[in-house]
Amino acid sequence: MNWTLEVIPVPVTDMDRAKEFYSGKAGFTLDLDDEVAPGMRIIQMTPPGSRCSIAMLQGMPAYPGEKVMAPGSLHGLQICVTDIEAAHEELTGRGVDVSPIRHVGATGWEEGKGATWNSFMSFSDPDGNGWMVQEAPSELSAR
Repeated sequence: MNWTLEVIPVPVTDMDRAKEFYSGKAGFTLDLDDEVAPGMRIIQMTPPGSRCSIAMLQGMPAYPGEKVMAPGSLHGLQICVTDIEAAHEELTGRGVDVSPIRHVGATGWEEGKGATWNSFMSFSDPDGNGWMVQEAPSELSAR
């Protein structure tokens, strides 16, 4: 049996603002925007080529025993791309405030590309949820 990571909840304050950011600026595909019950809305989006989506929830009670994340408290989500320079150019061109491309070097984080698996950039959504983008040597299906 496979255990696949397919949906990650992202806590946001304004569903429509987040939808515009992720679809209009970050380039995610809108999969679903639905009121599943009175006052309970789900927006689900998927990064291009990913098998894992993000979901923003409004009005939905927490699952029993689970904690609710505050908007902006999710950090370290990582997306992989095969060309970090092209990804940086695309996000910047869409109006996303993206960090410079960096790698881990002898003195810690240094600007510029690194060797295989060692090139990163970051950005945040309007609530402050943080994303890392890492350059991978090939598409996931080829690894």
